[in-house]
Amino acid sequence: MGLVMKVVVVGGTGLVGGKVVANLQAMGHEAVVAAPSTGVDAVTGAGLDAVLQGAQVVLDVLNSPSWADQDVLDFFRTTTSQLLAAEAKAGVSHHVALSIVGAELLPDSGYLRAKVAQEQIIEDSGIPYTIVRSTQFFEFLRGIADSMTDGGVVRAMTAQFQPIAADDVAAFVADAVVAEPANGRVEIAGPESRGLNDLLSTVLSTDGDDRTVLVDPKARYFGTELADGSLIPNGPARLGRIDLAQWLAAHPARAVTASHNG
Repeated sequence: MGLVMKVVVVGGTGLVGGKVVANLQAMGHEAVVAAPSTGVDAVTGAGLDAVLQGAQVVLDVLNSPSWADQDVLDFFRTTTSQLLAAEAKAGVSHHVALSIVGAELLPDSGYLRAKVAQEQIIEDSGIPYTIVRSTQFFEFLRGIADSMTDGGVVRAMTAQFQPIAADDVAAFVADAVVAEPANGRVEIAGPESRGLNDLLSTVLSTDGDDRTVLVDPKARYFGTELADGSLIPNGPARLGRIDLAQWLAAHPARAVTASHNG
């Protein structure tokens, strides 16, 4: 193995962050978790200068605690600016951030507008960077179904999705961390593209969930309408190895409740 790097993982206690930390440690690198529980607050900047001492790479996998439009915009602008300013002082040579495929194509989504703003701050910082843009995670498909449920019916559009397992996301992100900065975006996705209605039908059927999936072209995806192709890669992408059937087999549903109220 080459040089052992110190990588500060901001948001390292989350779904993807925890997996990336484990992957980097398995590679022999020093992966340091930066989170409020370890004395680091990216919103206020507390603890950043200390944790970044001697770091070569910072990985940002933070997520906003609130998805209200202004809250999420303020969160990503503030944390990204705080991180990059501290990195410049510490001499960090690579900033890696996790973002979302197609973010700029759905301006009606406040969350995606905030991710676009975050990417712009990174690009303008002058610090070498890699933005890893991912499709939606398998881990959130059940929550998407719940968000689209009205009584016993899930109203979903046929727009293509190409979801990816969090384990694959973490592997690709770890690869980006140890590689040279791309100074651009790298897209990652799952191995198969299917209509959202088809994906949700498969999940519910496998779970033994009796909700019906109804095709509704006017259905909203977290408040925004989707055009086909909005949230799948439109160019070269690295594809995960885990497909939906494999993921469902490894992640069975918890007991399905008798009532589903959207």
